[in-house]
Amino acid sequence: MLSLLQKLSSGLQKTRSSLVEGIHRVVNKARGLDAEVLEGLEEQLLLSDMGWETVEQIMEQLRRRASAANAFNAEEILQILKQELNEQLRGVAHGPLNTETAKPYIISVVGVNGAGKTTTIGKLAHLFSTQERKVLVAAADTFRAAAVEQLDVWRHRAGVDIVHAQPGADPAAVAFDALKAAMSRQVDVLLIDTAGRLHTKGNLMAELTKVNKVLERQCAGAPHAVLLVIDAGTGQNGLIQAKEFTKAAPITGLVITKLDGTAKGGIVFSIVRQLGLPICYIGLGEKIDDLEPFEPETFIEALFQ
Repeated sequence: MLSLLQKLSSGLQKTRSSLVEGIHRVVNKARGLDAEVLEGLEEQLLLSDMGWETVEQIMEQLRRRASAANAFNAEEILQILKQELNEQLRGVAHGPLNTETAKPYIISVVGVNGAGKTTTIGKLAHLFSTQERKVLVAAADTFRAAAVEQLDVWRHRAGVDIVHAQPGADPAAVAFDALKAAMSRQVDVLLIDTAGRLHTKGNLMAELTKVNKVLERQCAGAPHAVLLVIDAGTGQNGLIQAKEFTKAAPITGLVITKLDGTAKGGIVFSIVRQLGLPICYIGLGEKIDDLEPFEPETFIEALFQ
């Protein structure tokens, strides 16, 4: 079985080829941390979609720390860069959820259509099942065509049950029925798929609020987690969408998907800086087990391998 570092190293190949190999090209020909080298490093970071604010902060710290450490060769510069990237992620990334703190532990999953929300629910269901947790999924995205069918495919792969209703049904009613079923069946984890209609933000906010109220009335503290799914490949666009969702729902954590398919994995740093929310999981492929807990140091180590 592959280690987390090995899976990350394989899944982040496109970003590593673009970002880290570009950084190596800049620093390996450097004789010191001069203006040309700093400009080259800044360009490589920007190309990875980290965003201006994030890159400026990293560069400021890199200049200060490199000067203090008298770092002038490529290896020393890269080490300081790794340390600074770790600092960017430390404090907000806490890794996997502890689903043993409540029964059922209720997770509401939100995100724009196409971000990989329903796929992520299937992967989460599989992940929790392998941890010997009894899982139920609820198809509360009742407006998107084929949403229930897609979730049904993934729950079959994960080997878990589903609660759903007719298209156009009240999402809060689906959530209510799912929670009732979860409690009667002694389910450990309930995963709720919600609508991703950002263009009707007012309606979305009202809908999510209603779902949360229904859950809270039945189970104190519910939902115990609200995960926002973000497609890494959409870059700064995805970040803009994510900001809108944080206005519409009480987001507690993030899932970054499709990191294997983009050379712009630097968006992770921009997301952390601008949203200030913990990254719980990252998606590294299309298979059901291609979802991993987010560990900042391992993530960065895999980038620089």
